[in-house]
Amino acid sequence: MDVLVTNNPMVKTRYSNVLQVDFLDSDLLGVLTYVRDLIHKGHQLLTHPLSGSIKPNESPYKSVLISGEPMTTDLQSVTIIEECIQATQKFTPRQIPEQNLNDLQLVDLSLIRTALG
Repeated sequence: MDVLVTNNPMVKTRYSNVLQVDFLDSDLLGVLTYVRDLIHKGHQLLTHPLSGSIKPNESPYKSVLISGEPMTTDLQSVTIIEECIQATQKFTPRQIPEQNLNDLQLVDLSLIRTALG
């Protein structure tokens, strides 16, 4: 079974019954680092970590689908996740108003829902 890594409570609620969801109480960089560590253990990216046209400092929420069973290290997945981490580190985090968080969760849910079909 594939693994959905997320820090988005809406995604956790929506997909916990159908996928393995690794829910993190973390920021975007924490999610990407966690995914990177799993990739180094042999998991593969199934969705791009920076999907959509949302810059890394525009939303604190991120959901990434990876393969469930580790195999050999996939160099393409390693390259992609490392580039995403570097891109995220280039942006200065910004304070997002509390009233916008629900909308940003919904945007991330919509992106992963589209990827899952």
